[in-house]
Amino acid sequence: MPTTYLDFEKPIAELETKIAELESLSKTGDGPSISDELKKLKDKAAKQLKDTYSSLTPWRKTQVARHPERPHFTDYVEHLLDDFQELAGDRVFGNDEAVIGGLATFRGRSVVVMGHEKGRTTESRLRHNFGMAHPEGYRKAVRLMDLADKFKLPVLSFVDTAGAFPGKAGEERGQAEAIARSTERCLTLSVPMVSLIIGEGGSGGAIAIAAANKVLMMEHSIYSVISPEGCASILYRDAGKARDAAEAMKITSDDLLKLKVIDAIVKEPVGGAHRDPQRAVSQAGKAIEKALGELDGLSEAELRRQRRERFYAIGREGLN
Repeated sequence: MPTTYLDFEKPIAELETKIAELESLSKTGDGPSISDELKKLKDKAAKQLKDTYSSLTPWRKTQVARHPERPHFTDYVEHLLDDFQELAGDRVFGNDEAVIGGLATFRGRSVVVMGHEKGRTTESRLRHNFGMAHPEGYRKAVRLMDLADKFKLPVLSFVDTAGAFPGKAGEERGQAEAIARSTERCLTLSVPMVSLIIGEGGSGGAIAIAAANKVLMMEHSIYSVISPEGCASILYRDAGKARDAAEAMKITSDDLLKLKVIDAIVKEPVGGAHRDPQRAVSQAGKAIEKALGELDGLSEAELRRQRRERFYAIGREGLN
């Protein structure tokens, strides 16, 4: 059971709390057998969980994408990659811990890997700036992609950010230029690049490391040009209408697959990735391996052309 329940999960929380109480009571050996009652409650809770997650609204998916127990980039590194060696700093200003990257081995092949890290505890969230990168984070990403190009290593990126850091310090150090350079570097890579949206994929802060040959998306993650709250503030002059904005923005994996913004959806365990992180990460690994396999054998020119055409094609069908 997760330790944090979302507001729409309250009926599930009540059932699972009751189940935990009965299981604790049954271990004492006191009183009548409650195995039948326990089974009924477990079946009811499982059905409630499946029904709830089979019809999530865009706003509820946003809440799941932000769940504090959802697997983070460091979890994917730990369970998917071997021999991870972090490479820090942008060689210009400093090291931004909102973006972590380095060299690793993925299922027998050497890769360059990078991703946003939000942190879990208060201390680590502050250190990683809640996954909102400064310009030096994106300049580090460019440095890593240069390294990948030089040594002909595929690039894997894991996106989980509400957006790039919007503060004064970021603007002073050239946030817009850094994001643009990172996006450009993705598009000009001569090696395969696969990106996975693992939580939030917000604004230019996400696309800066996600302009890839293959863009995958966890089932209950979101991907958009702006957060629902930000959109509501601009369009409705009311951040409280974030639920309405989420509905209108087409930010879910199902919508984005139909629009061909992403290439594939990675299914999550029933109840979201936070209920079974290892299984969720394992499913992601299979999808990444398949995506890389589909890019094997393409020449440098073909990889660039495929990547370019992939992004040019977005929205074309809707215009015809």
